[in-house]
Amino acid sequence: MPSYLQIENISKSYGPKVLFDHISFNINEGDKVALIAPNGTGKTSLLRILAGKDKSDSGGSVKFLRQIEIAFLEQEYDYDPESSVDSSIRRFTDGLTPEAVADYELRIRRYLSDFALDSAQKMGQLSGGEVKRVALVELLARDADFLILDEPTNHLDLDAIEYLETALKRSRSTLFMVTHDRYFLDRVCNTVMEMDSGSVYIYKGDYENYLTKREERVANYNAETEKVRNVLRRELEWMHATPCARSGKAKYRKQAFWELKERSEQVYVRKSVDMSEVKTGTSLRGKVIDCVRASFSYSGQPYLKDFSYKFQRGERVGIVGANGVGKTTFLDLLTGALEPDSGVIERSTTLQIGYYRQRGMEFNPQDTVMDIVPDRHLLSRFLFPADMWNTRVEKLSGGEKRRLYLLTILLQNPNLLILDEPTNDLDIVTLNVLEEYLLEFKGALVIVTHDRHFLDRIAEHLLVFCGEGVVRDFIGGYTEYRSFIKDLEAEKKALGRTSQGPSEGAIQRQQSQRQRPRRLSYREQQEMASLEREMEALNAEKAEIEALLAGTVSDYEAISKASARYSQLKEELDLKELRWLELSEIA
Repeated sequence: MPSYLQIENISKSYGPKVLFDHISFNINEGDKVALIAPNGTGKTSLLRILAGKDKSDSGGSVKFLRQIEIAFLEQEYDYDPESSVDSSIRRFTDGLTPEAVADYELRIRRYLSDFALDSAQKMGQLSGGEVKRVALVELLARDADFLILDEPTNHLDLDAIEYLETALKRSRSTLFMVTHDRYFLDRVCNTVMEMDSGSVYIYKGDYENYLTKREERVANYNAETEKVRNVLRRELEWMHATPCARSGKAKYRKQAFWELKERSEQVYVRKSVDMSEVKTGTSLRGKVIDCVRASFSYSGQPYLKDFSYKFQRGERVGIVGANGVGKTTFLDLLTGALEPDSGVIERSTTLQIGYYRQRGMEFNPQDTVMDIVPDRHLLSRFLFPADMWNTRVEKLSGGEKRRLYLLTILLQNPNLLILDEPTNDLDIVTLNVLEEYLLEFKGALVIVTHDRHFLDRIAEHLLVFCGEGVVRDFIGGYTEYRSFIKDLEAEKKALGRTSQGPSEGAIQRQQSQRQRPRRLSYREQQEMASLEREMEALNAEKAEIEALLAGTVSDYEAISKASARYSQLKEELDLKELRWLELSEIA
């Protein structure tokens, strides 16, 4: 395929921090490229340079080899809150022929309808997800040759993400994007570009292929480093020779030694977020949160209607639904920030909630990373190295701020963790490790997210917000849920039904799904085995104390201590046996 774009020797730094240095690469017509790099390494800066919104520090060149139209979707859409959706979109008609304007109008109407947007509504009245859809209508309607997208799925609901995914797969446009959505990346892109240590690496294929090839590259690089170290050992012997002998040696060999030494110190170390220092709060006793016929409305709009559900210890619940159906409102009801209009929401007396909000970051921009999280050990483990501890918050990237905010939530030692869109602005590396932590988290977990991979990996079942206050429970992850919905829609279509609702057969299948007993997770299997060992030890200790108390011991202090310990043992055993019974019922 012919080359569309040639990038040569471009660089970007912010103060002493080098984001990328004299990088070069090509993009060919028809390529659909996903850019992967940790937060704070210059992904957005690179996109802005390609889109002509910023310049390289080192000169270099960004050459489009053909006369093509470029469209750039930034993370933040610039709009006038008083303008209508329609007028906000129609900013690119200048210079178009009447025929081109007519085609543009047709595409606008089609995409407005597909994204369920009211063209007369004022931009200031829209939710964040609706604003993002307006930005996408503007982008797609332009039918540009080259699309540059910065986190296109942020703030979109799942239906909108799937629609955009299909539209971009079918599009003939060349594509260069940054995304944290791994399913979206796999289904849209045919090339992965990695920015690592200021350089770029190109991998043809999907995300899994990228992971495999990257492991090979890192292994080869580290093997080469080991060879360099072997050579360095021989040269070191030469450098340690007597000053007299060394003075007669060639200067080029001395210079080569220092170059070898520098190269020998370069080795790839896998960075990961180590959550082992983050502790779960006090253990939950009895219920977590018990909702009984809870209802809530706002301005006549029902967001929750007669909702009853008991949240259990250790369960992981995903919450899905379209933008505006009340998911965040529901989280505020669970935490007590809002009270239901009717019904009851009861919380455990030992409940400690860690609530990660979409708009929860309230950092002083002049504060440093260490001002916010003073634990140096944890900062290092959470990918904030020592040279960042005195960095002011205003200098952090969006993803770095999110990572810091997430750490402040986890440090509260919650036993119920509520996450509202935690994947927005986090890089894929951080997301993978966050998932590993959440799978090991011993408290209860409630997640609102539009990241399908995240839901599939973390959630054991879904609460589906259907609108008008209706909430349904679905056993399984997002992929299973979508498969069920597609089967249901196909059945309705085959029967010529539209709004009559699901057929009796579909209802029975759904009930079967909801009643299907789930299996123990690996973590729960480990917990059950641990409980059995602990109960055995506690029962042995209990038997010893019973024997002591039944004997002829006359030491009052010893008897008093044994009696107190006996009471503690009974309470510990009751709690552990209760949890063991819960797990055994599932098993």
